[in-house]
Amino acid sequence: GKTTLLRIIFGELESINKSVRINGQVISEPYKSDGLIKFLPQFNFLLPSISVKQLFKNFKNDFNEFVTLFPGFEKYYKMRVTELSGGERRIVEIYSILVCKSLFCLLDEPFTHIMPIHIETVKQLIESEKQRKGIILTDHLYENVIDICNRIYIIENGKTNQVLKDTDFQRFGYLSKHN
Repeated sequence: GKTTLLRIIFGELESINKSVRINGQVISEPYKSDGLIKFLPQFNFLLPSISVKQLFKNFKNDFNEFVTLFPGFEKYYKMRVTELSGGERRIVEIYSILVCKSLFCLLDEPFTHIMPIHIETVKQLIESEKQRKGIILTDHLYENVIDICNRIYIIENGKTNQVLKDTDFQRFGYLSKHN
């Protein structure tokens, strides 16, 4: 349900009797509105043939700012994204989507495949970017989500439930009482 919801918000899937509204205006295909919304899918989305250099140019992101957050990545500048490991590629994708100009950002499982050493940096980046844009994030690594989100919801049986206290994770069936 999480990925489907993000795909509906992004405008990639149609919904029945529902609409995405921004400032009260119905937006039928948000992804077609330049600078409105960016989407980090759960799985790799970058073209295999694109270089890291070209990717940063296309997204109008500053590679030097990127390497200040992720030292050691400067060696990948002229490489194709397929030459990166899965975790390295994911970090480049997250950064590209998060810092590019948009009003909203959808992140589907951003912490998956990332080395623990980089998770804190990604969380700091999300904290910084949420001052400039709305961010909707889904991830099963809920401990990381708790740290950075203003509001948390659990989708259970097609219903969206807001988490107001720690026990709600069990009440909505996300965690067992033994966790």
